[in-house]
Amino acid sequence: MALVSPASETASIPAPPAKVRAAADAPPALICRNLWKIYGANADAFLRANPIPTPAEVRAAGLFAAVRDATLEIRQGEIFIIMGLSGSGKSTLVRCLSRLVEPTAGSVFYEHQNLLRMTPAELIQVRRHKMGMVFQNFALLPHRTVLGNVAFPLEVQGMGKAEREARALQMIELVGLAERAGYYPRELSGGQQQRVGIARSLAVEPALWFLDEPFSALDPLIRHEMQNEFLRLQRMLSKTIVFITHDFDEAIRLGDRIAIMKDGAIIQVGTAEELVLNPASDYVSAFTRHVARGKVLTAGGVCVPVRPGETLAAAVPATALVAEVAEAVLASEAPAAVVDADGMIIGKLERATVIANLVGGVQ
Repeated sequence: MALVSPASETASIPAPPAKVRAAADAPPALICRNLWKIYGANADAFLRANPIPTPAEVRAAGLFAAVRDATLEIRQGEIFIIMGLSGSGKSTLVRCLSRLVEPTAGSVFYEHQNLLRMTPAELIQVRRHKMGMVFQNFALLPHRTVLGNVAFPLEVQGMGKAEREARALQMIELVGLAERAGYYPRELSGGQQQRVGIARSLAVEPALWFLDEPFSALDPLIRHEMQNEFLRLQRMLSKTIVFITHDFDEAIRLGDRIAIMKDGAIIQVGTAEELVLNPASDYVSAFTRHVARGKVLTAGGVCVPVRPGETLAAAVPATALVAEVAEAVLASEAPAAVVDADGMIIGKLERATVIANLVGGVQ
């Protein structure tokens, strides 16, 4: 039973405005089940004879498993991060989800349809009208202006010139390049070229957006700016996004949930806080070891039970990050009350816990 404490009568510590996140109970937008991608001769026959082969068995057959038995549900409106070391299979997995790479086995459902059973013509229509893709290399057409590049996928759809250029200009304005609509790619900085790539993928108004390390080639300052731009666009557009990165700090900043991959397999899926507090393996721990935990862990995630009759200080929202409320908690002699959305106390946040998490340890 929730406790009522005098702390509820004291001034509370408000949490700073949080970014918009997809609801935990949002329906799935994209589902993949037991997805495999094996490269090599007769891979299909090998997998039929060995439904769940070990990596050693795959290698012994002279084959290479880029994706191994992957199962995921990506929620509507979610920013879903896929990360892992180079060669872990994250890019291949995303290309299988969009069927740019043909999976060896498994299923991929989007809008209750199995993409792997679609005809080429049906798949083209889905890609043209419902999917957007942004990759690390900008792949802009050098002989076309910014306007021409952004309007290009609409031209492929068969849209008339006036209509497609009007929509392209809207997307160009959305990413802050309205004054450069007539520029050519060579006249733009790397960050500006990436914005053109984003605008081009948004021009078709996709419901599902795939991004494969779109900011990794940018310098740190421009990368941070692009992350801000990305979050601004998501607040406005509420897309379902599958985002690949190898940078855990970027994953924390952008993602609702994170999938960690190794050797083609999905090792763990969870929020950044879940991965930090409850890593499924040493491999996952390695990704979170150097994370600034105060920027990941919430008061609710690290709070401890309140002792009967204990005096508590001002109330802290359970959803507040430890770093956000650290100053106020450290300034008080008494622990802070941690309260849920209804103002009911669910635990306490102690100074020692805050200090331990700010320096990187977990209490």
